[in-house]
Amino acid sequence: MTENVIETYSLTKKYGDFTAVDELDMSVQEGEIYGFLGPNGAGKTTTILMLMGLSVPTTGTAMVAGYDIIESSREIRTVASILPEYSSLYGELTAFQNLDYIGRLNDIPKEAREDKIGEMLEIVGMSDWRDEKFEAFSRGMKQRVCIASALIKDPKLVFLDEPTLGLDPMGTKEVRELILRLNREKGMTVVLTSHLLNEVQLTCDRVSIINKGSLVVTETLENLHKQMTGVEERNVEFKLSDVPEGLIGNLEALEGVKQVAQEDDRLYVYAGIESDYNVSKTIVDHGAVILLMRPKEYSMEEIFMKYYEEV
Repeated sequence: MTENVIETYSLTKKYGDFTAVDELDMSVQEGEIYGFLGPNGAGKTTTILMLMGLSVPTTGTAMVAGYDIIESSREIRTVASILPEYSSLYGELTAFQNLDYIGRLNDIPKEAREDKIGEMLEIVGMSDWRDEKFEAFSRGMKQRVCIASALIKDPKLVFLDEPTLGLDPMGTKEVRELILRLNREKGMTVVLTSHLLNEVQLTCDRVSIINKGSLVVTETLENLHKQMTGVEERNVEFKLSDVPEGLIGNLEALEGVKQVAQEDDRLYVYAGIESDYNVSKTIVDHGAVILLMRPKEYSMEEIFMKYYEEV
């Protein structure tokens, strides 16, 4: 059975009368990439700060890598790292100097520190720029150095808060591939927040959606998609040779069909599963050839909005 690296128990954070995180119960398994999603102000960053031992919960608690976040916050920071949404590195220092400073803060001996800096810069593809000042880097290069700074102490767990924020498509792809490689090669557990829901879909094993401080859902992407499509009803895409006159009206008249939408040579039929035969037969009876028939694939954005709007 896979060990849980994070377990929270009614974790709550209040600021006066405002509840930022409300009795959160969640778990993150060792070695997974876990998407932690929610709109601005939902409680994501507040939760991460508590899990890193940087903020004390009002009530409840959590265990991170076997350590209690209240009693053993210092120990947590030896095995977990955080990449904040905005860079905290120094512009006037070089890539090497920034990582050297982070290494000294983490009590890594000098010789081991220099070896580790070289390794990290190699991993993130920044070896050729080790002696260049941080302020001269592009947004993507800065982000790669920041990721190296979060990894220099070989954490068991890393929190990445919006790691692709402000990156162009190429930089976003590079960071995504780096996260996947670190997870695959080092077995590193990653908790990822992102507004780029397509990146979450390409990267994460499971996702949680938090809204107004409360956990709405935690599932694999596969199961979230199944919940969206429903057991009894689904939206089926048909690509046809053509759309004969009168076909849409006859489809809409079939028992079990709730909606028919057309986009060029494609029809989207929302109906009960038991209607598949009659829908297909009606299309063929009208003289059209079915070139493709498949259930509609829902994007991460559609899944996110469904659960966001339900709260």
